Amino acid sequence: MKKLQAVLLLGTVLLGSTVVSPINTEAVEQKFSNCKELNKVYSGGVAKDGQVKNKGGKTKLKPTVSAAVYKLNAGKDRDKDGIACER
Repeated sequence: MKKLQAVLLLGTVLLGSTVVSPINTEAVEQKFSNCKELNKVYSGGVAKDGQVKNKGGKTKLKPTVSAAVYKLNAGKDRDKDGIACER
């Protein structure tokens, strides 16, 4: 009986800790003061959608796709290709 109680208690603790708070993997939408600051969080820059093509030449890193972050930082898209601060 004590073994069953211990198993139930352990199961409740493990289940409770995984269900209590879901992990948010998306970064907080924020406006950055310049591309250097944006690239600290989004190393390849930010694209407004997955269909945009880079017009500024070859890039080293793939941009993160986030319409909300792009909209806040659209002024940093100098070549107007839909990718802000591409690297």
